Amino acid sequence: MTATKPPLAFVYDRCASHSRRQLGMRLAGCQHYADRMGWPLAGHWCDLGAHALTMHRPQLAALLTAMHAAADHHEVLCLVHTLDRLATDATHRQVLQHRVVEAGGRTVTTFDEPHWSAQDTALVRRRP
Repeated sequence: MTATKPPLAFVYDRCASHSRRQLGMRLAGCQHYADRMGWPLAGHWCDLGAHALTMHRPQLAALLTAMHAAADHHEVLCLVHTLDRLATDATHRQVLQHRVVEAGGRTVTTFDEPHWSAQDTALVRRRP
């Protein structure tokens, strides 16, 4: 009998404000959730300031590169506190979730929110 490896969690968040208090609380929530699920963490990636408000997200891009590299050996997850941590706009959020799927992973939240299905390609017609 072969034991399966637990998924590898890549934690992502964004914060445009100067105060990082809520960011720290969300990251701690993700850490606690991953611990409870038995998922090792690959790390934390956070886009700050102006990058948190646009579709140009350097830290998310770095996370996706690392996730893609790990996907050959592990099930990989992009763990966010809530889906709004990707984007508050539903279309932008779906585009970003599609990028997670392209990197070989899926998006998971600490609140177990339903996530966009990779099967629903009609929602993502083009990448910005």
